[in-house]
Amino acid sequence: MTIRGVAAVGALVAAAWAAPAPAQTLASDADVRALIQERLDQGLGRGIVVGLLEADGSTRVVAAGDGGDGGPALGPEAVFEIGSITKAFAGVLLAEMVARGEVELGGPVEDLLPDSVSVPAGAEGPVTLEHLVTHHSGLARIPSNLRPSNPANPYADYTVRDLYQYLNGAVLMTEPGMTYAYSNLGMGLLGHALGRVAGTSFDELLRERVLGPLGMDHTGSALTPEMESHMVQGHDLDGRAVPLWDLPTLAAAGALRSDARDMLRFLAANVGAPSSTLERAMRASHEARRTVSPDMAVGLAWHVRTTGEGRIVWHNGGTGGFRTFLGFDPDRGTGVVVLTNTTHGADDIGFHLLHPGVPLDPPGTPAARPTVDVPEAVLARYVGTYEMTPQFSLDVSLADGRLEVQATGQPSFVLYPSSEVAFFLRAVEASITFQVGVDGAVSGLVLHQGGRDQPARKVR
Repeated sequence: MTIRGVAAVGALVAAAWAAPAPAQTLASDADVRALIQERLDQGLGRGIVVGLLEADGSTRVVAAGDGGDGGPALGPEAVFEIGSITKAFAGVLLAEMVARGEVELGGPVEDLLPDSVSVPAGAEGPVTLEHLVTHHSGLARIPSNLRPSNPANPYADYTVRDLYQYLNGAVLMTEPGMTYAYSNLGMGLLGHALGRVAGTSFDELLRERVLGPLGMDHTGSALTPEMESHMVQGHDLDGRAVPLWDLPTLAAAGALRSDARDMLRFLAANVGAPSSTLERAMRASHEARRTVSPDMAVGLAWHVRTTGEGRIVWHNGGTGGFRTFLGFDPDRGTGVVVLTNTTHGADDIGFHLLHPGVPLDPPGTPAARPTVDVPEAVLARYVGTYEMTPQFSLDVSLADGRLEVQATGQPSFVLYPSSEVAFFLRAVEASITFQVGVDGAVSGLVLHQGGRDQPARKVR
C-alpha cells in the first residue's frame, strides 16, 4: 500500500518539517561505554564507535575495543566501511536532482541509459527512479551474472558492461511498485543512472553535491591518504581479518567509507529547520512513500520506523568485515551512528539509544549458541554444490576441520554444528540441515532462513 504517491517536484522539495520537541538528553558517555563494552566482552565485536547528536546540536563520540592488528586507535576519525548507509546518500542525491529539475521520480530509469540498454518493464509500466529508491522495482537483490573472481571482495570486478548485459536479459520478479524487495542491484543502477545524467560518476557527483557542501572530507568510496591512515581493519564473525569491499559499478549500493565525525555532520544536516536547498532535499528524502510492514515504511532509501516513542529515520550497512547503523528522530532532533569492525549486528544499539523503550537484542545470539563436535569424516560427506535454482547455488567446503558455505556471488561463512546434520551461521540468522539417507549418502540440504525452508539438491 502506498503511504503517499509520487509527489510533484514542488511538493517533494516542500516536504513538511516539524519543529523539534524540547531537547532530550541521550544516554551518558559512561552508559554508552558500558553498553558497548558489554557487547565486546560477550565476544560480539572487535571495536565499536558510537556517535551521538543531541537536540541542541552538540555531539559526542564514545569508543571501545580496537581497530584490529596494526589498525588505528578508535575515535571520531577512525574510518569504517559504512556499506548500505551509502543508499541513504543516494536517496538524498536523487531528491537534490529532482529539486533541480534534472530528473523526475516517476521517470523511467531506461531513459537515462544508453539506447542499447533495455530495462525490463512490467505489465503496468516501466521501472522508475522512485521504484528503484524505494526497493519496489521488481529487480533481483543482486544480478545473476555477478561471478566474482575473489568472493571476499564480491563486487570489485563487476563492470558497467556486465550490468548492461544483465539488464538486457533480466526478468522482473514482481510488477514494479507492487512489492518491497531490497535490491543492491536496483540502488546500484540508480546511482549509475544519476551519474550519467550529470556526465560523471556517482562518486564524483555525490562529492560535488552532498559530501563537499557538508564538509565531509573523511567520506568517500576511494580512500584519500588521510582516510587510509585512519582505516580500521574489518573482521568476520570468527575474528578473521577480511579485505575491504570495492563497488566500482554498483557504488550507490554500498561503496562509502566514513568516520563518526563526518557521520555526525550528516546527521546534523538531516535534523532541524532546513537552511539550504540541499537540506530541504534531505527532508524530502525522509518522507515515507511506501509501507514495508505495520511499523516500517520506506522513503527515498531511508527507512522510517515507528516505535512507542515516535519515529526513527534510519539505514544500516554491512560489508564483509563491518556492520553500521545511522538513525535519527526527526521530531526530537537527536541522532546516533554506530560503527563496528566485525559483522556482528549494531542496529539494536542504535535503536535503543534513540528510543530506550526499544530493547537490545537478547544475549542468546547466534554467537553464543553451543556447538557439538562432529568427526571430520562426517563433515567431508557434506562437501559439494547444492543447487537451489539454476542461478543460485550453495557451495559447501571443508577447511581446517570446519565447514564453510558460500552462496552464489557472496562471501563464504563458517557453518557451526548443533548436531551431526544440523548447522547454523553466525553471520546471519540462518541454519542448514543436510539430508542424509540410511546409507549415509547426502542428497541435499534445507536452508532455514526468514521463516522459510528452502531445499537445495546436491548436484556434485
